[in-house]
Amino acid sequence: MLDNLGDWRRTHSCGELRLDHVGQTVTLMGWAARRRDFGPLTFIDLRDRDGVTQVVCDAERSPEAHMRAKEVRSEYVIAVRGPVVARAASQRNPKIATGDVEVHAREIRILNDARTPPFQIEPAPGEPLAGEDLRLRYRYLDLRRPQLQANLRLRHRVIAEIRRYMDEQGFTEIETPILIKSTPEGARDFIVPSRLHPGKFYALPQSPQLFKQLCMIAGLDRYYQIARCFRDEDLRADRQPEFTQLDIEMSFITPEEIYSLIEGLFQRIFRLIDVELPVPFPRFSYAEVMSRFGTDKPDLRFGMELCDLRSAVAGTSFAPFARTLEDGGEIKGIVVKGGAGYSRKTLDELQEFAKRYGASALAWIKLGDDLSSSLLKALGQEAVVRIADCARAERGDLVLLVAGKAKTVAASLGALRNEIARREGLIDESKFAPLWVIDFPMFEYSEEDGRYYAMHHPFTSPVDEDLPLLERAVEGGETHLLGQLRAKAYDPVINGVELASGSIRIHRRDVQRLIFKALGLTEEEARQRFGFFLDALEYGTPPHGGIAPGIDRLMMLLVGTNNIRDVIAFPKTAAAVDLMIDAPSEVDPRLLAELHIKVER
Repeated sequence: MLDNLGDWRRTHSCGELRLDHVGQTVTLMGWAARRRDFGPLTFIDLRDRDGVTQVVCDAERSPEAHMRAKEVRSEYVIAVRGPVVARAASQRNPKIATGDVEVHAREIRILNDARTPPFQIEPAPGEPLAGEDLRLRYRYLDLRRPQLQANLRLRHRVIAEIRRYMDEQGFTEIETPILIKSTPEGARDFIVPSRLHPGKFYALPQSPQLFKQLCMIAGLDRYYQIARCFRDEDLRADRQPEFTQLDIEMSFITPEEIYSLIEGLFQRIFRLIDVELPVPFPRFSYAEVMSRFGTDKPDLRFGMELCDLRSAVAGTSFAPFARTLEDGGEIKGIVVKGGAGYSRKTLDELQEFAKRYGASALAWIKLGDDLSSSLLKALGQEAVVRIADCARAERGDLVLLVAGKAKTVAASLGALRNEIARREGLIDESKFAPLWVIDFPMFEYSEEDGRYYAMHHPFTSPVDEDLPLLERAVEGGETHLLGQLRAKAYDPVINGVELASGSIRIHRRDVQRLIFKALGLTEEEARQRFGFFLDALEYGTPPHGGIAPGIDRLMMLLVGTNNIRDVIAFPKTAAAVDLMIDAPSEVDPRLLAELHIKVER
């Protein structure tokens, strides 16, 4: 039989009690995490969001409470009243904050029962969690786990700190629309049909990009928003179809001022986990990080930088290398310290890993007791030694090489660098290494499509000195010059995670028109997609810029997880499915008819 709460009021949380509370009569409420029976004594670990308190039910002192305790099962909701008692020294539990005390129950009320959970909410030490799909299906139970609750409370503190900081810096929080016009920025839009306007659709925002620029045109000067954004794209461990970002825009601003603003913000946020980020963050050009690390989001917590080996193989007759050099490609390597002991099986695994990133092959040189290499037969010992010397490898080291197009070499060796660091334990997980990546190219060329795309987005400004090049490329037909244009773009990176993307925006209509034309948009297409924005640019647009840190990725760093679903209350799977509410799902045919939509199967 269940009890009513009645006039009982909770006096303390289950994580609050300490030795100072000994002798007080308290009322606790929460969930029965576990119950242990020892004849006349029954122990209940009572849990709420703040922690766990051990409750002791003694058949001799409180027979009625002891009888009620026998009815309690896992995850029952109960209320307990009784005195706080100090545990004997030998029985104290240092693993929990309340481990020096316990509550001796005088009364117990069972407020609700519970079915047996489909998985252990808190597995015993050493036992794995239940499968993620099962936990996502019962997310409301998974969220009872102390770690997830701690993650969400920290997320709350982070957002509260962001709002305090932005207010101190003179920003105004402004909400922008969720139902907007479809203006694709690279990823696919989520489309929302309009019942009142048959055949027409809204889109959910991939970002508030144009609206925040309109706020600058409106003279609002300093805007920010904790913005919900939506992208219908393939997912990864660090992506979700809906996500949250801190959206920032400022007028009359320079990149230096944005760097200072974000460094100050990140310092404040990381202090919440007792980490002091060093400022100013070091700055690296895009070209430098791609050359040294093979990625525009390098992890600086370890070395193993890429080395250029073209000079060591110049004039070679080895066809794969000769062809690469002739085609203007690259031959680079990384040195694995102490890696000469790698087995052939491990080298084969690494080769398959590199191939996933486009490498045609992964060559190797071992500087063990005897020199060995996959290149010895093709190049000879003298050339192999020359390559190892060029890589500055030492006795006991392993050199791994990739040859091919610059993009492929960077992608495969950059990924291999991270993979080996993970395998070898080279990463200090307690360390945070921030940097800025700056001087991005304005455009990147797609060989598949045979055209240029904006590397950031089409509202990013080129550097002032490159405006004549832009005009020659677009109006003069010298399209190859697009690859030489530089953008006023900047990304902060910490521990190999890109935490934001920002840029100084285009504030001149003539420049924006050239960018649209460079991207292959006709005047008519540009007018159809962005006409309202092009019109706004004609009414005194100030120079402006901004940035948008991703709160979900930031939280992943702060709590030390590789899974973005650990920092979101109700996430979706990697297949963009909500297993708990069974979404997406079919809808009533009558609703589709009202929306003038017909589903073809």
